[in-house]
Amino acid sequence: MKELEPRKVVVVVKGYPRLSETFIAQELLGLERAGLELIIASLRLPTDKRVHKVNREIQAPVNYLPEYLHHSPWRVMRALLFCLSVTGFRISLRALFSDLRRDFTRNRFRRFGQAVVLAAEWPEDAQWLHAHFIHTPASVARYTSLLMDIPWTVSAHAKDIWTSPSWELASKLSSARWSVTCTRVGHEHLSALADDSASVHLSYHGLDLDRFPAFTRTAICRNGLVREDPFILLSVGRAVEKKGYDIVLQALAKLPEHLNWRFIHIGDGPELPKLKSQAQKLGISHAIDWLGAVDQQQVLENYRRSDAFVLACRITDDGDRDGLPNVLVEAASQGLACVTTSVSGIPEFFINNQNGLLVASEDSRSLADALNSVIVSPELRKRLGQAAERKVRTEFDCRKSVDTLLRLFKQQWNGAA
Repeated sequence: MKELEPRKVVVVVKGYPRLSETFIAQELLGLERAGLELIIASLRLPTDKRVHKVNREIQAPVNYLPEYLHHSPWRVMRALLFCLSVTGFRISLRALFSDLRRDFTRNRFRRFGQAVVLAAEWPEDAQWLHAHFIHTPASVARYTSLLMDIPWTVSAHAKDIWTSPSWELASKLSSARWSVTCTRVGHEHLSALADDSASVHLSYHGLDLDRFPAFTRTAICRNGLVREDPFILLSVGRAVEKKGYDIVLQALAKLPEHLNWRFIHIGDGPELPKLKSQAQKLGISHAIDWLGAVDQQQVLENYRRSDAFVLACRITDDGDRDGLPNVLVEAASQGLACVTTSVSGIPEFFINNQNGLLVASEDSRSLADALNSVIVSPELRKRLGQAAERKVRTEFDCRKSVDTLLRLFKQQWNGAA
């Protein structure tokens, strides 16, 4: 079968660029380097003040769709007038009404309006739609697909899977040509909802190992006993409920008083003020540095300065959760011993006491005990960190995930030849 030339693909994302979504950026760059021509359609304007180097390397132009329809009335009206004459308008409108019967919200109208704008401003010769996240970006992609009679596909990740109702996931999975997701637990959930489970594929994100080269740790024997040389504990993540930073702070407060440690947090997020207040009440704020959002190079430097990494992921009341947080894989790539929870896709990478320490979520006492173990034992840290790094470098190269997407795209395009 003759292989088609690379296609022009429109990629729908919730916001671009985002410091917390390097896994998307590295995938987009990998697809571009493989020869695909990409156009990014973003549902939101950027809010981060910094930009990763990988985002600056991406060549794709960005079309920022109106985040709020009433802020761009003429743009939306022109697009609507255009789409009224499009063959797929009635089909897409029926899909909207079907969704509204189950979930009558302003958000539904908003996503349909963004789809109308994307369809009216459709790039010349673009032949495919791909959405990152199966919640709102996939809604826009699905409506646009129906409007334009353009095939679409989707990458599902974490929150988007677990906070979306089953009926909506099933509807999108049946409409998309194929889907990929980044954890086995997510894959099992989506496969059970899909009409054709074979259309759902598992593909771990992995890392761009050129950006996270191997780091030889000199003999670091910090054990928390030297006041002038405290143990450095790092965490990277947005200050949101599912990351469990309140549990991390509780665990730190439970560490033996004679231990000397310093906790460094990287990331922004709405819960930062509450966490800083909690640290004050626990009497540990003097030993914590809140660095806020920084770029990838600064994150890498902090991985290399630190002695261990902690993240206390949890499942929130609304079902939100992480998949396999990329920061855990990044930390492991630098030989850091990781202490985390056995939530969602995390046990797909870490095996307790083999390449990391796992505890139950919400259990600050067990988390404190695990942290104490890695603080007092440089030998344990070295063993866990080396084992985790081997796994990253043998199984979590992002080129594998890019190759999976290229294979799936080419199968569809060649099949259409």
